[in-house]
Amino acid sequence: MKIAAIQMRSGLNPSENLAALEPMLAEAAAAGASYVLTPEVTVIFPENREQLASVAAPFDNHPELRRIGALARQHAMFIHIGSLAIPLPDGRFANRSVLFGPDGAMVTTYDKIHLFDATIAGLNAYRESATYAGGEAAVTADLGEFTLGMSICYDMRFPKLYNSLANAGANLIAVPAAFTVPTGEAHWHVLLRARAIETGSYVIAAAQGGHHSNGRATYGHSLVIDPWGRIVAELDHDAPGVLVAEIFPEQVTDARERIPALANARNFALPGAL
Repeated sequence: MKIAAIQMRSGLNPSENLAALEPMLAEAAAAGASYVLTPEVTVIFPENREQLASVAAPFDNHPELRRIGALARQHAMFIHIGSLAIPLPDGRFANRSVLFGPDGAMVTTYDKIHLFDATIAGLNAYRESATYAGGEAAVTADLGEFTLGMSICYDMRFPKLYNSLANAGANLIAVPAAFTVPTGEAHWHVLLRARAIETGSYVIAAAQGGHHSNGRATYGHSLVIDPWGRIVAELDHDAPGVLVAEIFPEQVTDARERIPALANARNFALPGAL
């Protein structure tokens, strides 16, 4: 199975972001990809809630999602929009992944569970919880040869989610992201390789990269990692681009047989813990 990660430099205009995405989807399709992942905040990359509220569209009949569904049907492939912001009744937003099937129909969605509230030296504080509401459910989807596990960016720091996805049958895990440059340089590769190794799964990470119109800078370096933790393909930069890799179910089986960590895991008590 061929899969593709699309690296973007999304801005504040959904139409412009979609216009940049369309030729990259066509490139992935021409390369034979049957599943394509885009980054976190594909449709709009805001700096604050006010920017987001001015352009975010309701989920029902969402104009960009309608177009993406049509493109999935046109190219006869799964298109996984890494995330976009969806307005919620309380004034916040869901950071939502959306998966379309080759027939153009929406297969499933996933709302980002873990929210990035952190202060990084030299950068403005990040407070995702001021704008977004965290999701509550892990999600998998059938891609035929593979079962997809869905996650978004900061989720990658929480191994329990990935263990749960693998135990639910996932053997290809998607990590769309908009990683900061300092944390990307320090943690991007090691965290993603760890998630692949500990679950014996392929990991595909599609990233935002470069300097954005909202003032942020993101790390890029979209990549695909095999179940043994080897990086099999990478865009070694922060510019927009398309990364295509071929993946093999038997490599998942081999890795999980060689190191049966999922099968060997045990529950345990921690005395004194609440």
